[in-house]
Amino acid sequence: MSQKPPAEVTVLVPALNEEATIAEVLDRVLAIPLRVQVIVVDDGSTDRTPEILATYADRVLVLTNASRGGKGNAIRKALPFAEGKATIVQDADLEYAPEQIPDLIRPILDGKANVVYGSRFAQGLPKGMALPNKIVNVLLSLTVRALYFHKVSDEATCYKAFRTDLLVRMKLECTRFEFCPEVTAKSIRLGEKIHEVPIHYEPRSKAAGKKIRWTDAPDAFWTLAKHRFKKF
Repeated sequence: MSQKPPAEVTVLVPALNEEATIAEVLDRVLAIPLRVQVIVVDDGSTDRTPEILATYADRVLVLTNASRGGKGNAIRKALPFAEGKATIVQDADLEYAPEQIPDLIRPILDGKANVVYGSRFAQGLPKGMALPNKIVNVLLSLTVRALYFHKVSDEATCYKAFRTDLLVRMKLECTRFEFCPEVTAKSIRLGEKIHEVPIHYEPRSKAAGKKIRWTDAPDAFWTLAKHRFKKF
C-alpha cells in the first residue's frame, strides 16, 4: 500500500466566533494546488463555529480551547501537530485570500527562503485600513529597522510563512497578537532574511468582527524590544 506523500504546507487557522466566514476560508484553503494539512484551533467560540467545523472533521484537524486563549496560544497549540515542510497562518476571516498561499510558500519549497511575509504595503498603504492602524504598522516596520537593522515593509501581516522546523526552534511564548513581533524578532536573531511577497488585502471593520486593535500596539513594540537580546 503506497504511503501518502507528506504535506507541503501546514495551514494554521485560529478561529474565534467566525461562523460567517470559516466554511469559505476552509473550502478555499483546501482547494489550493498544494498538498495541504489544515489545523484549526477553535479558541472558545460561542457561535456556530464549532458546529461548522464538525462538518470538516474528515479533512481538517480541529483542536478546541474550552475558553479563549488568544491567537498566539492557538498557534502554539497547533504547532506540535504540523507536518508540512512549511507552515503559514491563515486568519479565519477573508481579509487575506487563501489563493495567495502558493506564492508565499513557493520560495520555501524551492529552498530560496526560510521565512516569507506577505506584504500588504508593497504598493502603498491599502485603502480601507483605519488611519491609526496604518500609523502603527509604519512605526512597527521602523522599529524593526532600528532595533534589528533589518528592512521589512509589513511586520504585522497575518501571512507569515516559515520552514516548520525553524518555527519550532523559536520556542514561542506568545498568547495573543504578540505572535507577530515575536517571530519577527526571532527570525532575524536566528540569522534569517525575511523575504517579502506582495499580497492583496481587504481590511474588515470592528463591526465586521476584526479583533486586533491599534491599542494592541504597545504589546507589539514591547515584544520587539524584549526579544532583542533575550535568550531563547
